[in-house]
Amino acid sequence: MPTYEIVDSEELRMVKATLNNETVRSERGALHYMRGNVEMVTEMPSVGGFLKSKLTGESVFRPTYTGTGDVYFGPPSFGQYNILEMNGNSMILDQGAYICSDAEVEIGMIRNKGITSMAFGGEGFWQTSVSGTGTVIYYSEGPIQEINLVNDTLTVDGNFAVARDASLSFQTKTLGKGLFSKVAGGEGFVNIISGTGKVYLAPVPSRFNNLISRSVRDTVSGMVPFLGN
Repeated sequence: MPTYEIVDSEELRMVKATLNNETVRSERGALHYMRGNVEMVTEMPSVGGFLKSKLTGESVFRPTYTGTGDVYFGPPSFGQYNILEMNGNSMILDQGAYICSDAEVEIGMIRNKGITSMAFGGEGFWQTSVSGTGTVIYYSEGPIQEINLVNDTLTVDGNFAVARDASLSFQTKTLGKGLFSKVAGGEGFVNIISGTGKVYLAPVPSRFNNLISRSVRDTVSGMVPFLGN
C-alpha cells in the first residue's frame, strides 16, 4: 500500500503519497503535483452515481494514480491533514473533508436525516462515507481532538465534528424545551451525536489562522479612532 506523509513547510501543509507500483485514490481537484512514472485514471461513474452526485453536490469523479513515484495532494493549507487507519470499519466524514485514500477503501455518500441538518446544522444533507481496510487522509481546520463515546451523547454547536464512526446516531435539533429557552439561550440548532464510538473534533483553528484573526482584529481596532474623526 502507499505510504503517506504530511509535509509541513512555512506553516503550509500538503499530503505526500509515495507509490511503489501502487494506487492511491483522491478527491477530484486534490492533486497538487506528482513526480515519477505515475498515471492518472478517472473512471466514469454509473448513471445512478452520476445523478446522485448532481443531487448531492459531492463528486463521484474520484481519480486514481497508479505507478511508482510521489503524488502531492493539497491545496497547501494552514489547516491540518490527518491520517486515519481503517480496519474493516466505516466512518462518516464532514462534507469536503476527504482528500485521498488507499484504492481498497470504499468511498460513498450518506444522507443526514431531517431538513434542519441542511439548513441549520452546518453539515449539509450529504456527507462522505469511508469503509474497509486501508489509510484515509482527511482535512480539518485545526488539530483533532478524539472523543470516545460509550452509550453517551455529544452536543456540538457548529460543524466541528469532522469525522465519526458510522455506528453513531446523528441528528440536528434545537436546544431548550421552550421558545424562550431557545431564543434567550442563543445556541439555536446543534448537532447531536450519540451511541458508542469515536468522534473526531476540530474545535480550535490552526495556530496560523489564530494569528491571522488576531492581526486583523488588532488592525481594525487601531483604525477605529481614526475612522471616528
